[in-house]
Amino acid sequence: MPGLGTSFGRGGATTFQQDLANADCILIQGSNMAEAHPVGFQWVMEAKRRGATIIHVDPRFTRTSALAHRHVALRAGSDIAFLGALINYVLTNDAYFHDYVATYTNAPMIVSEDFRDTEDLDGVFSGFDAETGTYDTTTWQYEGSTAVPSVGSHGPESTPPTTAHERERDASRPERTGSGGPVYHGRAATDPTLQHPRCVFQLLKRHYARYTPEVVEEVCGVPRADFQWVAEQLVANSGRKRTTAIAYAVGWTHHTVGVQYIRAASILQLLLGNIGRPGGGILALRGHASIQGSTDIPTLFNLLPGYIPMPHAHVDFDLDTFVASDELARGYWGNMRSYLVSLLKSWWGEHATADNDFCFDRLPRLTGDHGTFQTTIDQIEGRCKGYFVVGENPAVGTANARQQRMGLANLDWLVVRDLNLIETATFWKDGPEIETGEMRTEDIGTEVFFLPAAAHTEKDGTFTNTQRLLQWHHKAVPPRGDQRSDLWFFYHLGRRVREKLQPQGERDRALLELTWDYPTEGDIEEPSAAAVLQEINGFDADGNPLSSYTQLRADGSTRCGCWIYCGVFADGINQSARRRPGREQSWVAPEWGWAWPANRRLLYNRASADPAGRPWSERKAYVWWDGELGEWTGHDIPDFDKGKRPDYVPDPEATGPEGIAGTEPFIMQSDGRGWLYVPVGLVDGPLPVHYEPQESPLQNRIHDGQQRNPARQVFSRPENRYQPSGAEPGSEVFPYVFTTFRLTEHHTAGGMSRWLAHLSELAPAMFLEVSPELAAERGLRHLDWATVVTARNAIEGRVLVTSRMRPLRHGERTVHQIGIPWHWGPNGLTVGDAANELINVALDPNVHIMDSKAGSCDIRPGRRPRGPALIRYVEEYRRRAGITERTGTEHADSPRLGGE
Repeated sequence: MPGLGTSFGRGGATTFQQDLANADCILIQGSNMAEAHPVGFQWVMEAKRRGATIIHVDPRFTRTSALAHRHVALRAGSDIAFLGALINYVLTNDAYFHDYVATYTNAPMIVSEDFRDTEDLDGVFSGFDAETGTYDTTTWQYEGSTAVPSVGSHGPESTPPTTAHERERDASRPERTGSGGPVYHGRAATDPTLQHPRCVFQLLKRHYARYTPEVVEEVCGVPRADFQWVAEQLVANSGRKRTTAIAYAVGWTHHTVGVQYIRAASILQLLLGNIGRPGGGILALRGHASIQGSTDIPTLFNLLPGYIPMPHAHVDFDLDTFVASDELARGYWGNMRSYLVSLLKSWWGEHATADNDFCFDRLPRLTGDHGTFQTTIDQIEGRCKGYFVVGENPAVGTANARQQRMGLANLDWLVVRDLNLIETATFWKDGPEIETGEMRTEDIGTEVFFLPAAAHTEKDGTFTNTQRLLQWHHKAVPPRGDQRSDLWFFYHLGRRVREKLQPQGERDRALLELTWDYPTEGDIEEPSAAAVLQEINGFDADGNPLSSYTQLRADGSTRCGCWIYCGVFADGINQSARRRPGREQSWVAPEWGWAWPANRRLLYNRASADPAGRPWSERKAYVWWDGELGEWTGHDIPDFDKGKRPDYVPDPEATGPEGIAGTEPFIMQSDGRGWLYVPVGLVDGPLPVHYEPQESPLQNRIHDGQQRNPARQVFSRPENRYQPSGAEPGSEVFPYVFTTFRLTEHHTAGGMSRWLAHLSELAPAMFLEVSPELAAERGLRHLDWATVVTARNAIEGRVLVTSRMRPLRHGERTVHQIGIPWHWGPNGLTVGDAANELINVALDPNVHIMDSKAGSCDIRPGRRPRGPALIRYVEEYRRRAGITERTGTEHADSPRLGGE
């Protein structure tokens, strides 16, 4: 989310899947779209039929590659080097869309004279503290402005964080940019000519000057001719009359620099003028039907609905303190008080009043990192005693699965809700550690409660998909036996907890006074999903459904469960349930479901017109200013104040939406512009930099003095040891790169698919995909067994020898890659070792996401050892590599330090 959020103002996809058909070129990178998102891929094929150029950049040759005009194989974990070189190509060849860049991006902004780039400091930016692995972002700011990192801090911070709590506050800020850019105050000094040496445009040129085709060949393994062809295609298909789209998925997000991958793509698209325009944009492909929804109505520990940050202890004392910085900001985050008060009214109804600060004090306060990986450590160390696992399977589906099971084994109780008896529910009796002797069933005190869940076909509700589109699904059949929906479970759990509380107890009032009065139906008293959606939509003081988030008020007269979803039940009609056929409406199909915000399908679409409000070209017209009507009109709902004239100039002191000029399309940003450079909002740098993955067989070619992301989040523990990398002694023990991937035939960790006979037959066994060259080098035979090992564990799988995996040349060295699907585990009809046994827990510091798409390993023919011999096998690899508790943990981690 922060990659798109800090760049444009919202963390959702900027475009919609049907609009891909209007693209002149589509770059798919970090995704195997044809297999992982086959329904959406039809629009790529439609674009190809219309003449668009399709490019697939990926470590593996896949079905997406087979349907593209060209597949470009690159080394897993090297995408920023590739994208950075494309940025450099655009800049050095003056191929950027000048009028768009100068007017709609922050290219003219002048950065503080104290800022130092990675070019000046050998791989780190100014403000870096090597001891804590954090940045003080003061020097990153614009000249003449005062930055506020985001809501949840309140005012500029003059010193870097020193305590664990302060560091977590810093690291949690970027999550907010899922629906709005960071806040800064004042107006930056600018140079509209883009010539000032410290303006963003010139900093960008200098920063990416060393990202050349030669470097791409050495770092990524991509031949110069292939790179040149891609660059030429993107430039030829962008600009005033043509547009290029980019699509990505978890192949970009699952890295210690995942946010910066997306930032690099955002910079490229802004330079080419492809954001906010038909056939352009960036499509963030979501693997689940409701992954987008699970961040909108969040399952993240540090967010409230609509990307409002969770308050922090010791600083967020009251409502005024919490919203202070936003109320002085320009753009729609200036209405933060209205969004938050309406949320509090939705939760506590009549009990939330101005006199009690609308119950703001009842919100939990964060005291540190409560993400899934820190929670697992808390379990191992005895600080977390109970755990709900709903819709996940951490025993096989989460990075360093062994560490996850160690945490589960140290709980007092565990609730697992799933369709089948997944590994998380049975680890205590048949997990891998029972076989190795590391655990004994009789010693595990965890009491497991398995509660069968209803499938999506057995319940009403919505999916929020890839393009921010809410679609209602109707229950097809009732759940059987004891199966229940998640809504039923949490509603009735809350009801029963409330029955046990003391009516007069002050500490219990926060639960007792919650609005917990949804209507139920049927013998099992299933709560109404439609009623929940209505509450999320919101009501005015008279109980009428709201139609837009612009109606929300700060005085307590409105209530709304998620401000970005306001309007989904406009006029009392479930807008997400609309299914008007495409032939009966425009190609944008605004009456198929409902997209947040305000049913806009293409975000930032004011940028599809020039500063005067005219389309950049008739071929790419989308929304435009109608002078006679005095409003913005076009094919979509304008993502702009409908009546704001193009020549509107705000008062210098204006805040909120009134502070955005008529020529500033990015209305969630404080300056109304797309950000090529991020002065505030990210914790690991204002510009993307190529760093090697946490574990890599290659040294960082671009910055020799900084191997890894210096601000990455690391947890070196006995069960999570890191491997040496690059030039560090011992890295030769793990000479190969591995990357994980998905199959169409299976679903995530396999909980839904490995129990189905037809899917198990289609993909019957865990396998390891290798090239013929690697097979010859290691003596691997097609369909025989092989073992892959890292510092955490070893797994086995059938060998699949295929030319889809290609050896890549990096200077004088050949690097081999191994593809590993991640759907398997020991339970079900088709069983196998889990890929997540291999993966370390090293995280992107902005979003706490693991580095699962690029790692280093060894591979050997034959099956892995069994029982205690497996432990000795892995320990021997650690010994040979010289691994200690400090290996791979340095923040200023020059390869010359040798990991010691």
